[in-house]
Amino acid sequence: MHVMHDVGAPAAETIAFDDWLKVDVRIGTVTAADPFPEARKPAYKLTIDFGPAIGTKRSSVQITEHYTPGDLIGRQVAAVVNFPPRQIGPFISEVLTLGFPDAAGKVVLIGPSEPVPNGGRLF
Repeated sequence: MHVMHDVGAPAAETIAFDDWLKVDVRIGTVTAADPFPEARKPAYKLTIDFGPAIGTKRSSVQITEHYTPGDLIGRQVAAVVNFPPRQIGPFISEVLTLGFPDAAGKVVLIGPSEPVPNGGRLF
């Protein structure tokens, strides 16, 4: 997870709507959450089910301050699913799980306020 802590920064430069459409953010349900002791910063390895069209993908997430593996199983999370896979130590992170920084810069995951079908695209 790329963490940007710049809470006080102004909005990013203006982009065209077509640029936004290139970013494919989908909802998925966490089916497995495992410790990732090889990571440089404390992290978990998540397995996320994005439904039949996208399938199951894996993600490395630095969210150990607010979540335990048990908290994550069954939780719906939002992730960018169309970035290239990223090698993180011995692990391939296939999607970028999304969150916001809390007041201390620690990641708080985002997800829907009501259950939604896995694979739904953010709009």
